[in-house]
Amino acid sequence: MIVVMGTIRIPPENIEAARPVMTATLEATRAEDGCIAYAYAVDLLDPGLIHIAERWRDRDALAAHFKAPHMAEWRAAQPALGLSERDIRVYETDEGVAV
Repeated sequence: MIVVMGTIRIPPENIEAARPVMTATLEATRAEDGCIAYAYAVDLLDPGLIHIAERWRDRDALAAHFKAPHMAEWRAAQPALGLSERDIRVYETDEGVAV
């Protein structure tokens, strides 16, 4: 399994403007073959910080995701939203253990 974790920063005053494009990205991504989980979350203590958490079946599914049309739309919207401080990491892991 592939796990993607990271953060991006959007000025807090732009969060509401970002919500429609981020929602469209979430919905389209969750429908992709190989997507196990895909989520964004606004940090409660730092409202401009967005946490990203993803799980993918394999690297091929993740590679296809990067080429999806909705990802091109999301990337095109980012400059106008003031997106910055992108720090996203990809990890290979097993299924994990529930605690």
